Amino acid sequence: MNEKTKTGLEILQVAVLLGILGDVLLRATPWGLNIFLFIGALAAAMTMLILRRRQEFWNAQTILLNGALVFFAAMFVWRDSMELKIFDTLAILTILAVLTLPALKIKTQIAGVFHYFIGFVWSGISAGFAPFFLIFNDVGWKTIPQKGWSKHLISVLRGLTIAIPILLVFGALFVAADAVFQGIIEKTFNIQPEIVVGHIFFISFFAWIVAGYLRGSLIENFSGDITETFLETKDKTKPQTLSVTEIKEEDAPKTEEKPKPEDEKKWQWQNFDNSVLPNYFTLGAIETAIILGLINLLFLSFVIVQIPYLFGGMDLVQNTPDFKLADYARRGFGELVTVSALVLPILLVSHWLLRKDKPINEKIYRVLAGIQIILLFVIMISATQRLLLLTGNLGYGLTTIRFYPMAVMVLLALVFVWFALTVLRGMRQQFAWGALWLSLFMLGTLHVLSPDDFIVRTNVRLMQEGRSFDSNYVSQLSDDTVPALLEAMPTMNFEKQCVVKNKLLHRLETAQTENDFRSWNWARWTARIKMTQSIENLDTTNCPAYTQEYFDDF
Repeated sequence: MNEKTKTGLEILQVAVLLGILGDVLLRATPWGLNIFLFIGALAAAMTMLILRRRQEFWNAQTILLNGALVFFAAMFVWRDSMELKIFDTLAILTILAVLTLPALKIKTQIAGVFHYFIGFVWSGISAGFAPFFLIFNDVGWKTIPQKGWSKHLISVLRGLTIAIPILLVFGALFVAADAVFQGIIEKTFNIQPEIVVGHIFFISFFAWIVAGYLRGSLIENFSGDITETFLETKDKTKPQTLSVTEIKEEDAPKTEEKPKPEDEKKWQWQNFDNSVLPNYFTLGAIETAIILGLINLLFLSFVIVQIPYLFGGMDLVQNTPDFKLADYARRGFGELVTVSALVLPILLVSHWLLRKDKPINEKIYRVLAGIQIILLFVIMISATQRLLLLTGNLGYGLTTIRFYPMAVMVLLALVFVWFALTVLRGMRQQFAWGALWLSLFMLGTLHVLSPDDFIVRTNVRLMQEGRSFDSNYVSQLSDDTVPALLEAMPTMNFEKQCVVKNKLLHRLETAQTENDFRSWNWARWTARIKMTQSIENLDTTNCPAYTQEYFDDF
């Protein structure tokens, strides 16, 4: 057997085991411990395969990425916030995508955003279609030695593969045809067909996507340079024998070799640059100055309008005729976050399209991009001020749709600082790797902060300062909020206490019916203990009754 066959067989073995593990673990919801166990097993399997078959892939970057993969899987065990779980899932998928880059002959630490996108696409395609290549192309079944037990095992597996589908079809027909036969089968095997079919489906599904992903991340699929391979093959061809009438090479007049035009240089998709585009699709000094210059003028005009509000603060907003605080804060914050998010791809794409033939192009870009980043930071400060006014002492409280855009704003500020330190200093290849780890660090920080708990405590503080308190909203957040709600309940009025008590009692009743260890989560477990310990404080005897629709909204 060659190395490719050995690698393919080991991938298939790992995929079957993880398929069974996925069926056992991931069928239980809500996800918690099961995600950590499954992703941990996947990371361990990938590490084992890399160390056995692709040791050149094992480096500091791979170790860091696998560590981050397990870390964000563990966050499913810690926090219960749905938003954090969504971000954790995106982080896991991103890390898995980046881990496929070495198989595409791309160094992870200098890969660009385009390469990360390719990693996403390639990992998805691999999960869906690569098992076909793994089974029918990579594994040389005829080269597998069939001796002793392996020979009989392969024969048994081949026979079972053919016989089981036939038995299932005929068995289903017989069961449907005769009730007595159906009773005998059910009593003998004590199984339900729909359960068996469900297990087979989930095992096959998880095994399939794991096999495809591992194949895409471990087996190289593209050569680094097709032209180079062609030239090497051409050089190895046997030279023709000269006839007596032909001029000998050493007697022929030597002609000076013409240098190859710049346009004929070999292009590698791993080193993706704008040389693949026609010249009229790239940007020179004039185009760069017009595009970034006009954007800067627009940003500057907005900043000039915002300067009075930045320094005037709440007093100016309140004293402006026909200008309400809600209009100022709500109308502006989301739009300014969107503006901040759109600037980054514009700067990256324009830098990628920049012609490298003249140094003046890069200089103009750096000046205008630097000015744009400075103006953008002023716009970010304006957006932050709007959020603080909206959620501060005179505002309307904090919610998830106000908190997470602010977190994105902080992340964008860090990313733009990194952009200035890398792209504007001629080190673009290091930008994506640093931006990835800034994003992962920010997400890890959110887990430490616990956004849902922070939202409840912020709104309770505002309530104690005389602001309105939406007890129905905060009671609908995740179990991360239970400790804060129990602590704050004595400070609430009777009506709000009743709302919180009914919500928490309903939450406790639901939690007592969920005893599957696969769904275990620290936040849910802690909330259940605290609610059980405070059961006397959750007495709703004097509270009004609530309909079932009230809890359906929960």
